[in-house]
Order: sequence, then C-alpha cells, then structure tokens
Amino acid sequence: MELWSVLVPILLADVLNPVLLGALIYTLGSSRPLLLSSSLLLGHTATYLGAGIALALGIEAIADRLANPKPVDFAVEAVAGLALLAVGIAMARGRKAEERRGEEEIQELGLPGAFATGSIINLIGIPFAVPYFGAIAQMLKAEFSVGGTLAVLAAYNALYALPFALVIGARIVFGERADGPLRRLNAAMERGSAVLVPLLLLAIGAFFLADAAWYLLRGEPLVAL
Repeated sequence: MELWSVLVPILLADVLNPVLLGALIYTLGSSRPLLLSSSLLLGHTATYLGAGIALALGIEAIADRLANPKPVDFAVEAVAGLALLAVGIAMARGRKAEERRGEEEIQELGLPGAFATGSIINLIGIPFAVPYFGAIAQMLKAEFSVGGTLAVLAAYNALYALPFALVIGARIVFGERADGPLRRLNAAMERGSAVLVPLLLLAIGAFFLADAAWYLLRGEPLVAL
C-alpha cells in the first residue's frame, strides 16, 4: 500500500497521453469502432508492459554503467540532448502534420494495423516516459520477488490502460452522443500537453547537454549516481 501511495501520483502524470487518446478517438469514429480501438489500446499496453519488463530486468546493468560512465556515453548523451531540444522546439511550434497523417491511416490498416499503430505510438514515446521509469525504480526499490515485481508492473499497466478503456466504454454506451465530449477532452489534453511536454523535453535535453559539457570540462558527470 505504501508503494502505491507513490505510484498513483506517478501514474496520474504518466497517463496524460494525448497522442494515444487522439488515435483512440479517431478509431472510435471508424466503421468498426470497438474492434479497432480495442486493438489499438491492446497494442499500446502490450508494448508498454514488455518495455517495462525489459527495463526492470536490465536496470541493474544500466545502473552499473551509469555509475561507471565512459566518454562515449557522454557523446551519446550530447546527441540525445540535441535531439530532445530539436523535438521540444518542433513541438512548441505546433508541428502536428505527421500526427494527423498517422491518424488518417489507422482505419485503412485494419485490426493488425491498429495494433501495430498502438505499439508504434508507445515505442516513439518510451524515451520520454520519465514517469514510467520512475515508477519502475520505485517498484524495484520495494525489493519484491521477481513475481511480485512483475505483478505490480502488470497492475500499473492495467491501471494506465483503464481510462482509455473507459473512453471506449463511453462510446459503446452513449454512441455518437459521446463524440462531442470525447473531442473536447482530447482538445483539452492536447492544449495541456502542448505546453507541458515541450517544456519537459527541453529541460531534459538541456540537462543532457550540460552533463556532457561538464564531463568534458571537469572529467566527471554533473550529477553523481
């Protein structure tokens, strides 16, 4: 219970995913709303859970490498920092054409395509899933058994998917009457993320560059892990 008191606030921040919500709402307006939206959400959830398991299993090796960094790590960090800055600036300028084109393809792809699209949406966002990384760190800190940690991770992902499943349920129950409120919800999340997500990416990118520069100047990372 103490672990969940930490995980729930992280989950609330993590679940703000306007790209997934927008794609989900688009599939709900298709000729097969239940099948396509469910396939999309399943693809996203399966990929997120798989990535979480992979990260949890490899986090000790990652932590050891972070504790003993090499110069090449800081070169990669600098490149990643520049990439994050570029993405953050592009998002701040409102470049949404690619996202709209991606949404237009969902209905044409059918069930496997919708599943793959959900998976791709997740894979693209994983490098920026800071709350998810923090949640996994908290799970490992609790020192459960492997089975216990995987159970908590699965429960976290189920709770992550729950609000999006409720969106699908609302469309099923209320039919087309739910379209207007769902579009307004998506617009509200897009407005919020248009401000918060670019700022987050810019902050992380700036830190990566500062850390790499500090290492080049002083021979040590900016923050010791």
